[in-house]
Amino acid sequence: RMTDVLCEACDQLGWKMPTKIQVEAIPVALQGRDIIGLAETGSGKTGAFALPILQALLETPQRLFALVLTPTRELAFQISEQFEALGSSIGVHSTVIVGGIDTMSQSLALAKKPHVIIATPGRLVDHLENTKGFNLRALKFLVMDEADRILNMDFETEVDKILKVIPRDRKTFLFSATMTKKVQKLQRAALKNPVKCAVSSKYQTVEKLQQYYIFIPSKFKDSYLVYILNELAGNSFMIFCSTCNNTQRTALLLRNLGFTAIPLHGQMSQNKRLGSLNKFKAKARSILLATDVASRGLDIPHVDVVINFDIPTHSKDYIHRVGRTARAGRSGKSITFVTQYDVELFQRIEHLIGKKLPAFPMQEEEVMMLTERVAEAQRFARMELREQGEKKRSRNDDDDTEEAIGVRNKVAGGKKKKRKAF
Repeated sequence: RMTDVLCEACDQLGWKMPTKIQVEAIPVALQGRDIIGLAETGSGKTGAFALPILQALLETPQRLFALVLTPTRELAFQISEQFEALGSSIGVHSTVIVGGIDTMSQSLALAKKPHVIIATPGRLVDHLENTKGFNLRALKFLVMDEADRILNMDFETEVDKILKVIPRDRKTFLFSATMTKKVQKLQRAALKNPVKCAVSSKYQTVEKLQQYYIFIPSKFKDSYLVYILNELAGNSFMIFCSTCNNTQRTALLLRNLGFTAIPLHGQMSQNKRLGSLNKFKAKARSILLATDVASRGLDIPHVDVVINFDIPTHSKDYIHRVGRTARAGRSGKSITFVTQYDVELFQRIEHLIGKKLPAFPMQEEEVMMLTERVAEAQRFARMELREQGEKKRSRNDDDDTEEAIGVRNKVAGGKKKKRKAF
């Protein structure tokens, strides 16, 4: 049984009923067994591993108690938020160790010996190899979340290194949306006769999600996007593009047309990425444009509509993307843009989810009325993109000359010049 403190914490978070994966995994975890959990994103699996860990921590308090490995930085922050929310009343400290953030401050946080570390594999290995006095020899729990994705991003060598330096005598929870060969191999290496908790073996998209497609000529893609944003105005949107560049371009295009759009992609700095997410979460912006960096695991409570502006090349990514809406029992819509070049990819998606999708009702003539206005905004967006590119380049050149100046000044015993803020 779970202790009352934790039950209360769940209550305060508004968790009334456990989700399927929690029903399956928590009792087994409380018995002290290793777990392999197959559950897609949005199924409540963070709770499924956080609660047993916190329960065990209450029974035998110690520092550096649990390590959670995750593939992306955003996911790490999100898991940390859940640990903080569930463990705040019992004084649990967690630390996020990811790339894109200054290592020095991370080393200081590790020196304070938090109870739970949530990390991406690359940066954690950095600290294990370079931060004096930091080790995980006392670790009691290891969680690998989205294991298929950790391995797909080629973190295998890092994961091996981590497994070598943590105690064999520990509990391990492995969560993955799909059972790949790599995950099976990892399971054999890392788990002791685990209990399998599978919530859904088939690729499913949630019942409450209304999925549509629109078939359009690729040159009018932007106009159709603007049409749909107008038609469904008042909703919050997540729009997926295939590249960082297209994300940025479309965001500029929509801003020119007066929409509150913000981008989220891998070429943005970590602070900018978190800033974008928070603005969107706080409903200060109603449109988030993203690459697949954001297709997995991010729990943004109020995405009403997901638009696949560029069709995903991997059908499984479709499931992750549309899984950003209709979460936790709410309803949602998804609309996938299919151009003349995407037909085959679209058929693959329909085959994977085992459904034929209906077309989203459109008024073609209304779309065509938007084309001039959109063409003008496209021109602006292209210009702005070019300017941004040039600014970035000159900033990099500046950095090089700055460094040279800095070195000269140091040699001359002078102070390094302050960077001009742009």
